[in-house]
Amino acid sequence: MSGSFPTESNLPPISPRRLSHLREAVSHLDTAQRWGRVAAISPTFASVAGPIDRMVLGGRLTIETQRDAIPCEIVGFQNGLACAMPLKPFDAVRPGQRARIELVAASVAPHAAWLGRVINALGEPIDGKGPLALGDQLIPLRRAPPPAHLRRRLGAPLQTGVRVVDCFTTCCEGQRLGIFAGSGVGKSVLLSMLARHAASVVAVIGLIGERGREVKEFIEDDLGEEGLARSVVVVATSDETALMRRQAALLTLTLAEFFRDGGAHVLCMMDSVTRFAMAQREIGLAIGEPPTSKGYTPSVFAELPQLLERAGPGRDGEGSITALFTVLVDGDDHNEPVADAVRGILDGHLVMERTIAERGRFPAVNVLKSISRTMPRATPDAFQPLIRDARAVMATYSDMEELIRLGAYRTGSSAEVDRAIRLMPQLDSFLAQGKEESTSMGDGYLRLAEIMAEG
Repeated sequence: MSGSFPTESNLPPISPRRLSHLREAVSHLDTAQRWGRVAAISPTFASVAGPIDRMVLGGRLTIETQRDAIPCEIVGFQNGLACAMPLKPFDAVRPGQRARIELVAASVAPHAAWLGRVINALGEPIDGKGPLALGDQLIPLRRAPPPAHLRRRLGAPLQTGVRVVDCFTTCCEGQRLGIFAGSGVGKSVLLSMLARHAASVVAVIGLIGERGREVKEFIEDDLGEEGLARSVVVVATSDETALMRRQAALLTLTLAEFFRDGGAHVLCMMDSVTRFAMAQREIGLAIGEPPTSKGYTPSVFAELPQLLERAGPGRDGEGSITALFTVLVDGDDHNEPVADAVRGILDGHLVMERTIAERGRFPAVNVLKSISRTMPRATPDAFQPLIRDARAVMATYSDMEELIRLGAYRTGSSAEVDRAIRLMPQLDSFLAQGKEESTSMGDGYLRLAEIMAEG
């Protein structure tokens, strides 16, 4: 599955392969329908009595109310009852109502025609473009990553079109990179630039816990028609239940794996991992998990690697998933628990700083605090001295910046500092980039070489 994919949304005829999968699934079905009943209800979950031996952690229940059928997930067991959290608000649920025990785990049947579509965490279209085509096979939302010893190594350098990324934190195909920033520093705009310009066949974008008003702005203004045409966007806004927000993250990785398994190089972007962690914290606290650092429960730190490790290169014959995960650092503290945990799992990180954004330079990436663990082998040997020299100039200026601004530094005291003062305005201009602008990796290196030669 390489090259471009069809985008027509008409439902295809049932293929022999799909019929075969359906027959196999039906042959394994337990024909007896089993039910439970709501025994108690709280603002966050319902306790369901019934055949406990037929319920499993992570399994599904559907509570039938007079108005609607509410899908729920079993998140724990207490005192012989199943604790079920809703995927939709369950204001109409009351004790005594029936709960149907589902026989199939949470799964989705993706299709290549989903490109260009916007869906919710249940895999339902929310863009008003009609029904989604269904694929031949149901894929569970929870999957193990490929075995470490069977995975291919990272691929060639990935050209993103963003100068600060390509020149100073070069990525490879299959790499996982974190974007660490506080609120309002420009994470979403940087993601949209990468979605538009990065050299990949498919983009899968998960907007987890986003503000409702920003979703349409991101899709129409930041992503644009060209970016959306090769993307699938999964949306769970901040007002949706914790399970919907968590499931949106799982669905994002599942769709990326679907395209990867077909041989495509996929760019998977999630904004943000922090909101996924917050959703898992809500779930854990609701079922009685003990809060640990900053209230995060132990299950948060168990779920993070299971989610993030699903990205990366596939097996031989498969494609790869290059992943960009944003981390919303709490109070601009880059050492808070989720940021620390994510940084230890990923293959590098971009640090965006409010002070740089306040100066009006976007993307507001602090080059000195950002790193790509694959950069030494991803950067051509001829340009490595150039990159080291540019970093050294930035470090020199950063060390003396306070004195320079106060006027306490005298020109001529240090040749290195004088050179840094001469070059920093041009380097700042080089690092700044408009949302619509794209620069090839080769042109970026040449422009940087011209700047450094002037110093």
